[in-house]
Amino acid sequence: MADTLLKLDGVSLHYGSLKAVDGVSFEVERGARHALIGPNGAGKSTLFSVIGGARRATAGSITFNGHDVTHDSESARARAGLVRTFQHSSLFLGMSVLDNVALAVEGFEGTPWRWFPYPRSDRRIRERTMEHLDSVGLADRAQEMCGNLSHGERRQLEVGMVLACNPSMVLFDEPAAGMSAAETHRFMELIESLPSDVTVLIVEHDLDLVFRLAQSVSVLAAGRLIAHGSPAEVRDNEDVKIAYLGDSEGLEPLFFTGGGPHAA
Repeated sequence: MADTLLKLDGVSLHYGSLKAVDGVSFEVERGARHALIGPNGAGKSTLFSVIGGARRATAGSITFNGHDVTHDSESARARAGLVRTFQHSSLFLGMSVLDNVALAVEGFEGTPWRWFPYPRSDRRIRERTMEHLDSVGLADRAQEMCGNLSHGERRQLEVGMVLACNPSMVLFDEPAAGMSAAETHRFMELIESLPSDVTVLIVEHDLDLVFRLAQSVSVLAAGRLIAHGSPAEVRDNEDVKIAYLGDSEGLEPLFFTGGGPHAA
């Protein structure tokens, strides 16, 4: 029997007559790699904000790990294990790579914040920090100033900071935006290497990345869920083709299974 970690039931977010998210329902199983896709303006990032707690749903409910979190704050959801990354970097560029992650470790453990994130003599904090840096391939850049990292390396560092929060689920909001092809490839490998007990929900425009990583996919259009299922089921869905391309008649498959521009 499937173990549901996240459940959305009729989730909506309305701004007056504008239905940014309209009655969305789906489930994400524990340990899954799940993608949320859709054309521009579909409401993906808005729904992500609702799931993460940055915005409150107008209607419907959100259940996480068996608990109703519909009215919980963003920080409360993070403490419960539902952690989100953002489209734009939220790092301390004037601090070292090591200190950025150490700050996240201390924050998760409830240690009072200090400008110098931890005493140099505190081996436990340093060891945990280095473990997280090693897991994202940045152990050799620990003493580097964060501002000197490439865009892709900053994304790697953000994943290290997220892992320091011991998440049950990570929400990745367009993580590959602005990355080179090589950086995107490295990032895909990083996501694939995450522990199997860390559930992933990703919003991403790069369909190559989505269909390489995802085991299940939900598709939004105009704020509504139009498809939900395996990558193969979504590829063949006529509503999805129309949402992306305008008219399915005579068109090739939207997501190619071979070596084409949208290879899975």
